[in-house]
Amino acid sequence: MYRWEITRAALAQRVFAIVRSETYDQASATADTLLSAGITSLEISLTTPYALEAVTTLTRELGDDAIIGAGTVLDAASARMAVDAGARFLVSPHLDAEVIGTGHRYGLPVFAGVATPTEMVRALELGADALQLFPASGHSPGWLKDVRTALPQAPLLPVGGVTVENAPEWIAAGAVAVGMGSELSAGDRDTVTKRAAALLPLLAAAAPPAKSPGLGSLDLYDA
Repeated sequence: MYRWEITRAALAQRVFAIVRSETYDQASATADTLLSAGITSLEISLTTPYALEAVTTLTRELGDDAIIGAGTVLDAASARMAVDAGARFLVSPHLDAEVIGTGHRYGLPVFAGVATPTEMVRALELGADALQLFPASGHSPGWLKDVRTALPQAPLLPVGGVTVENAPEWIAAGAVAVGMGSELSAGDRDTVTKRAAALLPLLAAAAPPAKSPGLGSLDLYDA
């Protein structure tokens, strides 16, 4: 798959799950619950013990049934290890040219962390495939909508502080997708399944109708 194809697949549901756990077993159990609930895109945070082993196992077992990425990728060395582990995309909480360059060298999309319009423009110049607005808790859907008035080409992914209740508001404001951690994965399998089943159609319905293919829309990644 090309980078744009991976990006489109990773953001197709307009949400990707963030798995950040204290142990490998907890991460595996959380990932299994989310996948069983119908979530098809997961980021395994490298702050999780043996995160790369989890990425390798999930990628090998799931194949193309789900898109497994590595999160909290802080530098080129971590990016290369994630590539070797089989990650399909890289997510960083900050803007780092070497992380973007390493991911692109091996055909992986990189969702770079940004917090200001200046960082957004710089990330676009560096070729980031999407821009992770982090932490989103410091902003609001209205702020994102205002920013996209000036930067409609910025494919923004709010992460940090996104809840089931406000996730559709972020999408309606122009975010291409949202990243969610425990707000999505907390609870037993039945609870998570019901939460995902309720959330996914709300996100799809909240997406503004596309006027024309544009960089601020998932249409960017359509063939």
